[in-house]
Amino acid sequence: MKAFELVNPTDVSGAVSALTAAGREGKLLAGGIDLLSEMKEYIATPSIVVNLKAVSGLNKIESSAKGLKIGALVTLSDIAKHPTIAAKYTALAEAAESVASPQIRHVGTLGGNLCQRPRCWYYRDEHVICLKKGGSKCYAIEGENEYHAILGGGPSYIVHPSDCAPALMVLGASVDISGPKGNRTVSLDKFFILPTENLYKENVLEVGEIVTHITVPAPAAGTTSHYLKIRHKESMDWALSGAAVALTAKAGKVTSAKVVLSGVAPVPWRSPEAEKALIGKQVTTAIADRAGAAAVAKAKPLGGNAYKVPLTRNVVRLAVLHAAGVKG
Repeated sequence: MKAFELVNPTDVSGAVSALTAAGREGKLLAGGIDLLSEMKEYIATPSIVVNLKAVSGLNKIESSAKGLKIGALVTLSDIAKHPTIAAKYTALAEAAESVASPQIRHVGTLGGNLCQRPRCWYYRDEHVICLKKGGSKCYAIEGENEYHAILGGGPSYIVHPSDCAPALMVLGASVDISGPKGNRTVSLDKFFILPTENLYKENVLEVGEIVTHITVPAPAAGTTSHYLKIRHKESMDWALSGAAVALTAKAGKVTSAKVVLSGVAPVPWRSPEAEKALIGKQVTTAIADRAGAAAVAKAKPLGGNAYKVPLTRNVVRLAVLHAAGVKG
């Protein structure tokens, strides 16, 4: 690990100033799970690390009739066990609970989960200069690609590793950002960016900007949600495929549907095709399967990950049935 200077601001403005002064040589430290891993592997070699842990006001969950305001430093374990989140924003509690191990959830933060870097083994290998690290080739295309993208891939075939992002997206969340140009709020639908937009970034954050809070509106009456994740190891692993689903129903029929996939695309992947298959319908096993089929209709698997197509179809089917309270 390269030697670095640690800066400990006590407020958001101080953190923004320190990060802005550091420019591209600076990195943010929240829970530290992802950053320290990158630093040990010499993927990230910052000269300055700005520690957010002493910044006040970023570790609180505020609940009101209007919805939730969650500080970026709130831990995943606090989200998973929060009674209001479990009852009204169920997909988010389930997503937080699905991350890694209890030890990591006690340290890992919501902001860090949203902003973590890809887990692709070529990207994480310090000896491989892949396309995402300034090289000329995405080695996953012809190499070991069983964990890579089947939707939205190219020219890089990473998958976004966040579990909380899909859940927050189906719940209509937005992120509050502070930076050298002031404050702004970005819908989570617009926060993540594809490799076709920028090979070297996964989100819209600019130099000096910090995610401070995540805001989630109160769900409409009749809304239920669920997050389902399939992984190799039940104890601790990233999603091979996952689906967050939020349904609003009236008189037994779906009036609003949101479906966002994890583990299958470079960004949390919203599926308007699956949503269209659900709206106006009463959820049955056949309708849920139709939504699953629609979600993967445009999938383009690589040589080693075609299994993700039927897997994702079934993940969506099960998530829809669970969100609707239908056994199948």
